Amino acid sequence: MIHDPSRGPTLEVIISHFKALNPNTQIIALSATIKNATELSIWLDAKLIQSDWRPVPLREGVFLKNEIKYDDGKTVSIDSSERKALEAIVEDSIKKGGQVLVFVNTRRSTVSVANRLANVIESNLSKTEKKNLEKLISSVKRSLPELNSVDKKLYYCLEKGTAFHNAGLSSSQRRTVEQSFKKRIIKCIVATPTLAAGINIPAQRVIIRDLWRYDPNFGMHPIPIFEYKQQAGRAGRPRYDKYGEAIAIAKNEGQKEEIFENYVLGENEPIFSKLGNQSALRMHLLAAIATNFVDNIQEIYNFIDSTFYAYQSDISALKDDIDEAVDFLVKNGFIEQINVDKLMSTLLGNRTSSLYIDPLSAMLLKKALEKSCNIDPSPLSFIQAVCSTPDVRSLYLRSGDTWVEEKAERYRSKFLIDPPDISNEEYEWFLSDLKTASLVEDWIEEIHEDRIITKYNVGPGDIHNIVEMVQWLLHASREFARMYNFDCLADISDLILRVQYGCKKELLNLVSLKNIGRVRARALFNEGFKTINDLRGVPLKRLAQIKTIGENVANSIKTQIGENIKGEDRELSEFVDKNNNEEL
Repeated sequence: MIHDPSRGPTLEVIISHFKALNPNTQIIALSATIKNATELSIWLDAKLIQSDWRPVPLREGVFLKNEIKYDDGKTVSIDSSERKALEAIVEDSIKKGGQVLVFVNTRRSTVSVANRLANVIESNLSKTEKKNLEKLISSVKRSLPELNSVDKKLYYCLEKGTAFHNAGLSSSQRRTVEQSFKKRIIKCIVATPTLAAGINIPAQRVIIRDLWRYDPNFGMHPIPIFEYKQQAGRAGRPRYDKYGEAIAIAKNEGQKEEIFENYVLGENEPIFSKLGNQSALRMHLLAAIATNFVDNIQEIYNFIDSTFYAYQSDISALKDDIDEAVDFLVKNGFIEQINVDKLMSTLLGNRTSSLYIDPLSAMLLKKALEKSCNIDPSPLSFIQAVCSTPDVRSLYLRSGDTWVEEKAERYRSKFLIDPPDISNEEYEWFLSDLKTASLVEDWIEEIHEDRIITKYNVGPGDIHNIVEMVQWLLHASREFARMYNFDCLADISDLILRVQYGCKKELLNLVSLKNIGRVRARALFNEGFKTINDLRGVPLKRLAQIKTIGENVANSIKTQIGENIKGEDRELSEFVDKNNNEEL
């Protein structure tokens, strides 16, 4: 995690705090794929313990022309005369009672490859295994009020014993795939490398199809060795397998030797601190000042000198970076210089630090709230401001997204963050931010998730990640509104709830009920139940007949509003409970 640009600096700073506040704190650091572990152990003042023990031994190999050559010198033949290489290796595993993880380099490939493998796997399933898959699909579908196109693609694969896994899936979709694989209900997952890091999903055999990845700055380039080792490390299921196998696929003899030399027999790359970028520095320096951990420039230098960032560099060379971050915080009112030596966090600095956002984001939100005093802001105004901050990752602008520029012209007077000049190179970033804001606007206008997926070329997981981050930044905006524009408070509070539930303002009362999301709330609203009070005294049977509600949800509504179920309703409830118990 130290190597991760987003989480690494936070972990590094926390460790440095521990070391300073209590030098006797015992820290245990674990990793399977760090080359420069000695360097880290010296920084931590720790003892390095190395071991090559593994609960299930691992064999690594390369497949070419019907043959797998392993790192122990052995070779195994696989009949692939009637199938392509990947299908043949997967089928060989399934026939032997194993499970397979296939790693590819794009989200689109996870879906297409899972579809290709579906028929191969289905033909090797027993009747019992097929029945278990039917039960799985039935159970998952019952819990979903809104079915989208990704759900449909995923369930098609699941029915045949396979699945795809990528960052575009929602958390519930990913959980379904992961748990079903752990329970051995599904036989194969096709995934991007995100599955390899930090998720305990072992398989008997791991197949690494893609060792190259496209980068917009460098074109196609080889993946890091430690990423390959993370993927290979998923092979071998304790209690089920005597050994695990990680197999890369080569296209020719030259590539086979290259894979062996660079990956199978190669050493991991060293990891480096990511604390050096200005965003991380200004966040963590502000936090250190706001918590009175440091209060002058020399203490700041000493603090940074205790980090892995400084250990890997010369502190004298880092002073310019530190001074730049401190200068930004002083100039923009996050900290103030009390005298020549002393630094103190301001109210803005304290609030920004407690909200755990980039000070640059706070500066932009402050500017937006001050401007909102002079215009009549719409929900899009606040969403656009939030999406302009560095804390929200913006969507890519595609060649067909001409509608975004048209929208920019239409709503120019409503923006709280002014767009740059069209000739400015920053203008395209502005349009990307606006595209992201438009996705959130569609979400709160109750546009069906499927339409959002298609329009913005995203997955359900992308939608919910953006929504969660925007919701948090709106919460930050509300806190700053108490300081800079109190009149906005009510509007922002409503907007936070709308973003949370993805609904229009008229549904906010109904969505406060448990298990009533935007789809069920809209169904109730369309039937004339506009508030929670409207639901009181309504027969259970009447509620259960509403589309997407059903007996279980109707029963839950009655319980939540404190109504006892009587007569015919009690009989219906008991019937439902009996069926539920039988299902369980």
